[in-house]
Amino acid sequence: MTDKTIAAISTPAGEGGIGVIRISGRTAITIADRVFKSISGKKLCELDGYTALFGHIYSDDELVDECVATVFLSPKSYTGEDVCELSCHGGGLVLSSVLRAVLQEGASLAEAGEFTKRAFLNGKMDLAEAESVMGLISAKSREELRLQLSAKSGRVSKQISEIEGFLLELSANFAAFSDYPDEDLPELSEDNFKRLLSLAKNGLDALLSTYDSGKVLREGIKTAIVGKPNVGKSTLMNMLSGENRSIVTDIAGTTRDIVENTVNLGGITLLLADTAGIRQTDDKVETVGVELAKERLHTAQLILAVFDTSLPLDKDDEEILSLLSADNTVILLNKSDVGQATSVDQFKSFKTVMVSAKTGDGIGELEKAVKEISGTANLDPSAAVLLNERQLELAKKAHSAVAEAEQLLTSGFTIDAVGVAVDDALSHLYTLDGKRVTNEVADEVFRRFCVGK
Repeated sequence: MTDKTIAAISTPAGEGGIGVIRISGRTAITIADRVFKSISGKKLCELDGYTALFGHIYSDDELVDECVATVFLSPKSYTGEDVCELSCHGGGLVLSSVLRAVLQEGASLAEAGEFTKRAFLNGKMDLAEAESVMGLISAKSREELRLQLSAKSGRVSKQISEIEGFLLELSANFAAFSDYPDEDLPELSEDNFKRLLSLAKNGLDALLSTYDSGKVLREGIKTAIVGKPNVGKSTLMNMLSGENRSIVTDIAGTTRDIVENTVNLGGITLLLADTAGIRQTDDKVETVGVELAKERLHTAQLILAVFDTSLPLDKDDEEILSLLSADNTVILLNKSDVGQATSVDQFKSFKTVMVSAKTGDGIGELEKAVKEISGTANLDPSAAVLLNERQLELAKKAHSAVAEAEQLLTSGFTIDAVGVAVDDALSHLYTLDGKRVTNEVADEVFRRFCVGK
């Protein structure tokens, strides 16, 4: 524990029914007692942990607000230190006045993420679990929330620890082999060394395979709606948005600029862009819109290509098809409620869905197709998933070190040389979960947090 007691407003800025000032540190309860007077006359320092009192906050003997003060005693608190939380009315002036009173009594203003950093330093959570805290706060979908809750509950850490266990066993066996090279023990055989390295590598493969899909759940996917004019792109945009974001008319070329919105489709955040209809045109303004549409088509991660199923394909449709890749495209055969003059066979190399943007028919199939294209269809958000670039890079380095150890072992290098590679892998994993981490790394992680968390 540090001698410094910290305090900050832990609820969002703005007006609300309740706002919370959190105080943590060796003198947290003492400082809270200096500004808080309970109705019963009882002191906070007389309370057991997980106990609350109702009273008032005073600053220089002047009444500031009513308050419920809750006490959490070390080590059974969020930070592992003595903590007092002052729940007041949620106005900005009220909260800043209460915080000012607490700071005047000896607390220091908390830095960004300092409460969670103390929880990490005091062993309440490891670094991978701590990184999930901000993800919990900013989660935008049920699936992303499940992903962050899984990390917070230790799923990622558990899998990393299991991999570390294989490498530690390997390292111990190397040491025993060096000391007793003539002992004919199964655990000191080359086959066992290879088995442990294979288990570690497979575990890292499984972790690394989750990153791209997890990133889609966390950050969303840049999506462009493309097609020629009047195929129903804007109607689709409005249907997915649940509001009239794009102008819909029977006049070809109505959409000339990119209309954007963020929507949730089956737990996946789509960063949608409704583009101008792609066709040959002499209209200078529309031509600019067509070029912007083509540019967005090449930069988007996911393409929803809309075709009018009630009409045969024409040259504009064929040009659009030539620009598409099956790897990131879902073909939407729209106007299924009108009739079908276009064969699905014409799009056999693509993932194809029959829809009606007007009635909403086929949206369930679209959701399924988007999950398959984005790689999230088989992702279990409650499983171990790497959360960020820091974790990804360290897992990659650990994987490379394990692969190097395998190569050295099969090439006949000494056990000492293989052991160096194994130690490198362990070092990267220890940095990932925080078992062995520098102050600079910890500071960088928690600097991204909000003040009050």
